[in-house]
Amino acid sequence: MNPLGKFPVLETPDGPVFESNAIARYVARLNGDNALYLSTPIDNARIDQWIDFSTLEIDSNILKLYLPRFGYAPYLPPAEEAANSALKRAFGALNTHLASNTYLVGDSVTLADIITTCNLYLGFTEILVKSFTSEFPHVERYFWTLVNQPNFRKILGQVKQTDVVPPVQSAKKPAQPKESKPKPKDEPKKVAKPEPEKPKDEAEEEAPKPKPKNPLDLLPPSKMILDEWKRLYSNTKTNFREVAIKGFWDMYDPEGYSLWFCDYKYNDENTVSFVTLNKVGGFLQRMDLARKYAFGKMLVIGSQAPFKVKGLWLFRGQEIPQFVIDECYDMELYEWTKVDISDETQKERVNQMIEDYEPFEGEPLLDAKCFK
Repeated sequence: MNPLGKFPVLETPDGPVFESNAIARYVARLNGDNALYLSTPIDNARIDQWIDFSTLEIDSNILKLYLPRFGYAPYLPPAEEAANSALKRAFGALNTHLASNTYLVGDSVTLADIITTCNLYLGFTEILVKSFTSEFPHVERYFWTLVNQPNFRKILGQVKQTDVVPPVQSAKKPAQPKESKPKPKDEPKKVAKPEPEKPKDEAEEEAPKPKPKNPLDLLPPSKMILDEWKRLYSNTKTNFREVAIKGFWDMYDPEGYSLWFCDYKYNDENTVSFVTLNKVGGFLQRMDLARKYAFGKMLVIGSQAPFKVKGLWLFRGQEIPQFVIDECYDMELYEWTKVDISDETQKERVNQMIEDYEPFEGEPLLDAKCFK
């Protein structure tokens, strides 16, 4: 067992193994054919190097931010600032590596990816808000790509990034030992009437505040009813171009809506088909916040790696909605080009993307996904 009596410990037929990473390495090597390690000493050394990097540079600094804010350690602002700076340096190094790599080592998930993703999971879900992680788009892409893979989702479930940095809980503890209960006569006189009135006033001030409207709801009415187009698209099973495509252009309102092409910036990373498909699926999942205002088609193109990812999006308004850019990190992973519908070539490209026309630009489609 652990000589310090700590957990975790794994009992094996050959004796106990302690420490999380040692246990993970042991389990990963149990099966000689397990792809969690690779075939060459240098690749396996690189897997171990990223495991150590993740533990020493990422996990340790996330814990330094997490533990004090949740009351498990004293909160010291200088220590938090130092941990925050160290974590940014680590994320910067990881971001640079992931700019040209889908995975940490090789072309598939290894033990390094599993351990790093689990370490990032605590940060993303508990302490690291979007304003922090958005500085590192490749780290974000890497994390969301992995947590949306089936085997990760079986364990982690649906992952959601925290919206707020949690307040410091440990800072409140020193106030608790103050025993002011021996003064029951004085306190009620001071607290009885003034205190209840303040919350009421605050409640009265907050209650009238209307929920801010989405800016897109304030646009002039459009002749195009988005739900009608979505129904036409879904219900057209035959003669698609004659019925659905023609219907789209009959409905389309260039004053109330705009069309956009998108091209993935890092197609050279799309070396594994199912990972590429999961990447696109995750993007569409995170676009759910725009469902009321958008329609999209995403194409995964090619019969062999690297696969190309291209898309077409219909948005309410003349620009890509700002709240979509702010909330969906995938947006910055694509080049966006506004469609000029007066250009017949661009208009035909729109038709082909809506129709899942194949071959598309001379290549077969691996898959086509619709956001509606």
